[in-house]
Amino acid sequence: MDLLQQSIDMAAVYKENPKIEAIILAGSVSKNLQDEHSDIELHILWSSPPTDQERRYPIKQIDGTILSYHPYEDEEWSEAYLNRKGIKFEISSFLFETVECFISDVVENYETDYDKQCILASIHSGVGLFGKEKINELKYRVATYPLQLSKHMISENLWLSNRWNNREALLKRKDWLMLYDVICGVQKNLFGVLFGLNHMYVHHPVFKWMGNNIELMQIKPENLHNRMNEILIGDPKKGVIELEGLIEEVMRMVREYHPELDISEQKKNIGYVK
Repeated sequence: MDLLQQSIDMAAVYKENPKIEAIILAGSVSKNLQDEHSDIELHILWSSPPTDQERRYPIKQIDGTILSYHPYEDEEWSEAYLNRKGIKFEISSFLFETVECFISDVVENYETDYDKQCILASIHSGVGLFGKEKINELKYRVATYPLQLSKHMISENLWLSNRWNNREALLKRKDWLMLYDVICGVQKNLFGVLFGLNHMYVHHPVFKWMGNNIELMQIKPENLHNRMNEILIGDPKKGVIELEGLIEEVMRMVREYHPELDISEQKKNIGYVK
């Protein structure tokens, strides 16, 4: 199934509405990473708030089946539906001016908010299906990743969860559920640091497409993808030791590329073990 063509066809239905200023294909299809489990993610940018009728009209036009339908919340309208071929569409609608504000928050005010960064990442690497001129304007604004944002991502994410200090006790108690929850949290923190080091907007709030993102990184520990996987699926004790090693390697990279950053308190916190 050609999901890109399905995206283009669906965009043609949406762009009939004169209130729609731009349509961006995001997610795995925009990155050519789709597989048999992939859906189609479309960002619809509106000049004014869409009505329920306007949101439902494209779905009716393709005789689609609504799976979820949410009211306006967190500055977004969202719905999911299936077309007649069983392809799932995930729709996120925003006011165009809201997206412009997100960009300002991240590239001018250096906010690290992952949800906002995900929108910027979609603009940066997404495929414009309608409103190319508008989309190019947005792409221009997000083209340069700010140095100050990099520093904020590094400093904030190096504050690993305090529960990481309990890792030895959790190992001895064989408290696996809590231990792996802590491990996953620390891995996400390390990814946050690495995204900052590599001047990459976060693509997904819980770091989907891990392998692909690691490939895109220039600054990273050697064999990072396999090591991250082994931490989760190998022996728990070895996994904790491996993760400790990764933390130290990432800290060295921070010191190398950002010697001006004062991370002494974060380092002290990381070294403390109950």
